[in-house]
Amino acid sequence: QVQLVESGGDSVQSGGSLRLSCAFSGYTSSRYSMGWFRQAPRKEREGVASIRSDGSTRYADSVKGRFTISQDNAKNTLYLQMNSLKPEDTAMYYCAASYYCFGAYCLRQNSYDYWGQGTQVTVSS
Repeated sequence: QVQLVESGGDSVQSGGSLRLSCAFSGYTSSRYSMGWFRQAPRKEREGVASIRSDGSTRYADSVKGRFTISQDNAKNTLYLQMNSLKPEDTAMYYCAASYYCFGAYCLRQNSYDYWGQGTQVTVSS
């Protein structure tokens, strides 16, 4: 059974940094995709960043140059380093996993089969 558990959410001031972690287990395929999504109140869930098992990454335009997605396979952990945070980054952040994704579909939630429960990020001005 695939399990994803996020951590690292917090309240920070604008311009600050946070690193989110997602511990995953139960996924046995060597070919996979993982992503970070976020959902702000009264807004749809949106893709933030993704990474595939071949190492390729993709980012939403709103976070390019500020966020970095990475993974530590030895620890079965996915990370999202968030720098220069803005109030508009405030949201619940979710990690997700799937068998594989292609191109822009890697930032679409319907490309993913497994989801964590989320971790809250709040950025104050």
